[in-house]
Amino acid sequence: MTVLTTPAEPARECCPPLVREPLSASQAADLAHVLKALADSTRLRLVSMVAAHEDGEACVCELTDPLGLSQPTISHHLKILVDAGIFTRSQRGKWAYYAIVPQALDTLAGILTTS
Repeated sequence: MTVLTTPAEPARECCPPLVREPLSASQAADLAHVLKALADSTRLRLVSMVAAHEDGEACVCELTDPLGLSQPTISHHLKILVDAGIFTRSQRGKWAYYAIVPQALDTLAGILTTS
């Protein structure tokens, strides 16, 4: 079994690869939460930008101009990604920094694999 974590919840079993066994209702709800967070073009761009950023971490201040969106809008999208367990958030002075949770995308890849 793979594990899905979010900052608000302890680690829990998530989902085996979809081709191995059917998802339970709980597993489907957990997976849907993460997939919904990624099912937005702005959030996909944020994941790509943070992952490609030096050290795999970026300040919210570095993400607003490239996306052409306001800081509150970017922060809203980042909160959704944090709540889904895709990003971590750390506060440094007045700025928030975001980083990819290393196993988050690997877990999704493992669930969606056909092998």
